[in-house]
Amino acid sequence: MSLIERMREDIQAVFDRDPAARSTLEVVLTYPGLHAIWLHRIAHSLWQYDLKLIGRIVSAFSRFLTGIEIHPGARIGRRLFIDHGSGVVIGETAEVGDDVLIYQGVTLGGTSLRKEKRHPTIEDQVMVSAGAAVIGPVRIGRGSRIGAGAVVVSSAPPYSTIVGIPGKVIEGESTRQDIVALDHARLPDPVARAINGLVEKLNQIGVRLEEMEERQDCLEDKLLPHEAPSNGALGKDHAD
Repeated sequence: MSLIERMREDIQAVFDRDPAARSTLEVVLTYPGLHAIWLHRIAHSLWQYDLKLIGRIVSAFSRFLTGIEIHPGARIGRRLFIDHGSGVVIGETAEVGDDVLIYQGVTLGGTSLRKEKRHPTIEDQVMVSAGAAVIGPVRIGRGSRIGAGAVVVSSAPPYSTIVGIPGKVIEGESTRQDIVALDHARLPDPVARAINGLVEKLNQIGVRLEEMEERQDCLEDKLLPHEAPSNGALGKDHAD
């Protein structure tokens, strides 16, 4: 695929995922995420040709221009969209698949000082919400969603939803349609889910206690002796 075709794909990815995009000229001139991706492709090519210093210079210029830091050694797939972009950091050995969506403040960071694979692998069609961090050589499966502010330190299977600190996988929550719909504001909350479960249990216990009280009242009515006759009634009986 030629450079021009790749750039057209990147522009179309913006239109597909950002309803605020109005024209091609606006996208080309005003989207820092797009600028960062294009500059990274240049820096990565230089890095592969062993022109590492020049690649780092291009990367540093991109960070200065866009506020997005992508190491020239990182491998970026097709149609990546970095929305808003400020504060995004992608490390040297990170791998990002096709059709990935990344919001502002995301970190794909490393955990080792060794020159080895130490950054995450993000598979195709993953959405990483604002402020999330994926740390270490973990793998995030295809079509997964990472909630805002999550800190992910372990791998996740495809189509997972990951929330919390540390990130926990909520099974069966994410679908490809969710990624396309950009519905990152309605991720499940495991804490709220647990609290709701406790409230429901308490309500059930309250209902059972009321039933037990009603049964106890019925038993007391059956076991208590009948009310004794009054003294006046007794005197009348004696007079008779």
